[in-house]
Amino acid sequence: MDDKQILSHIDEYVAEEAALREKLQRGELSQGEEQQRLRALEIELDQCWDLLRQRRARRDAGENPDEAAARPASEVEGYLQ
Repeated sequence: MDDKQILSHIDEYVAEEAALREKLQRGELSQGEEQQRLRALEIELDQCWDLLRQRRARRDAGENPDEAAARPASEVEGYLQ
């Protein structure tokens, strides 16, 4: 996956977050459903941002960005902010 594809996924996830909040306000889903999906989206976004950072770091170091790989959610979610 290249940078543009990763950024495209990020845009899709952000749009889905907004749509979920709108559906909750319209009563089309429960707060629990919204929270569950938002949590999943947060993890997916964190993984995308991590992969993008890896690719950029590899490029900056003169390495092949295509060698970067998505890390498991358990690893990405364990990072300190």
